[in-house]
Amino acid sequence: MEQDSSLQERQAICNGQDDGKSAVAGLRYEAALAQLEKIVERLENDELELEDSIAAYKRGVELLRHCEEQLSEAERKVEVLSNGG
Repeated sequence: MEQDSSLQERQAICNGQDDGKSAVAGLRYEAALAQLEKIVERLENDELELEDSIAAYKRGVELLRHCEEQLSEAERKVEVLSNGG
């Protein structure tokens, strides 16, 4: 079933129906990172055709940005707590 949803996401991205941001926004850091790692592995192993590679790369960029935002937010929280907040 996970493969089916992944295929649907890739098709939606390739068809311009979804920019991937809405699906990424609700992910926890760990889930987004796991998806990003899978994408990197598939790209490194040449498991995808060109169009699927482009869609996977685009999703990977969104996941990376999402992870970076969550890490930045966590750093801000730690800073506030460290300063007695």
